[in-house]
Amino acid sequence: MNYVLTRFLPSFIRVRLEGRTTLQKILANTGWLFIDKIIRMGVGLLVGVWVARYLGPEQFGLYSYALSFTALFGTFATLGLDGIVVRNIVRDPSFKDEILGTAFVLKLLGGALTLVFAVLTVSLLRPHENLIRWLVGIIAAGTIFQAFDVIDFWFQSQVQSKYTVYAKNIAFLLIAIVKIVLILMKAQLVAFAWAGLAEIVVGAMGLIIAYRVNGFYVKEWIATVSRSKMLIHDSWPLILSGIAIYIQARIDQVMLGEMIGDAEVGQYSAAMRLIEVFGFIPMIIYSSVLPKVSSAKVENESLYYERLLNIYRLMFVLFLVTAIPIYVFSNQIVITLFGNEYKIAGALLALFSIRLFFANFGVAKSLFITNENLFKYALFTAISGAITNIGLNYLLIPRYASRGAILATIASFFITVFFVDFFHEEVRKNLRIMLKAIVTPWEMRFR
Repeated sequence: MNYVLTRFLPSFIRVRLEGRTTLQKILANTGWLFIDKIIRMGVGLLVGVWVARYLGPEQFGLYSYALSFTALFGTFATLGLDGIVVRNIVRDPSFKDEILGTAFVLKLLGGALTLVFAVLTVSLLRPHENLIRWLVGIIAAGTIFQAFDVIDFWFQSQVQSKYTVYAKNIAFLLIAIVKIVLILMKAQLVAFAWAGLAEIVVGAMGLIIAYRVNGFYVKEWIATVSRSKMLIHDSWPLILSGIAIYIQARIDQVMLGEMIGDAEVGQYSAAMRLIEVFGFIPMIIYSSVLPKVSSAKVENESLYYERLLNIYRLMFVLFLVTAIPIYVFSNQIVITLFGNEYKIAGALLALFSIRLFFANFGVAKSLFITNENLFKYALFTAISGAITNIGLNYLLIPRYASRGAILATIASFFITVFFVDFFHEEVRKNLRIMLKAIVTPWEMRFR
């Protein structure tokens, strides 16, 4: 066994893996990604809680507002290129430099657009608040440097994500220390925004170094108009879908800030930060089972639907295991971590636990969407969810504040994951499978 992480597996598993180089590589790569998530969730939660306690609900809310506001424009920076670039490199490795160079230029331009649009828009919404303009400007500037993430696409195409994990986590841990120093120095809010930008810059430098260590040079990249047209042609549905998803995920914090105030955003964001800790578990399950589900789709339709059913059962059990303790102990969890200043977030966390149900099923449903090639339908549901979320936020936030925002989000997820499926024959069978999974979780078994 040549891969560091697989050496820690039990001996009977290593024996099964001997000589299966490709599988070893995939397992090792998945292991590195898992380590990345654990480090970011663990250290990120601890440092994030410390920062939130230091700043207090109002300033933490203002910072969270700036992050969410910038995220609404983030699709211009990513352009939906991630999976497409990886796919194209795998298919045409001889065009690696052209694909990476063109994607880099597109993401660079997208980052610049994000910076301009985000600052202009927040200036119109809050014309007399210089601090929020600075925060949004600094955070949005980071999207320009994220153009170097195309190097990560190269490592993904080679199943070598460990280099990205090295680069990004060194930057992450360094800046985590910087944030702690800023707290001890009693730094101003804007310093934490600069620290976030520094993390992206240091991470980009790390990726460049890792790319060079592997014998490649950024200066060899080339960008062509023809390649850019090909990439945009493939990615435009993902751009639109990404905009809708970002709106559904982030618009609540922006609308809370505009309609209620930054302190309310702080309470909401504290609860949301805790619930997001559990978000990576369904994604890891998704990554692990996708190959098996895809192969069953090709080989045996009956097995394909059986596997989908059992994955939905697993997601429902995961929801129960995580949501019930969170719901019961939400107040104690929030007060212990964030302090009494954030006690309102305790009740919000209990409501947020319900959202895990729809989040888990939404991730699992992506298996069906991907294997059935229903990306246009996914775009339609994402847009439906975004419109629902905005409309309900407008109605509920003035009366119920953060609780209204959470209820609006839950309702929009219900529309996206379940309700719309009632009216489309092509997905109705999958809807029946999801409902069956909810009422028969004890029958879960995999083969």
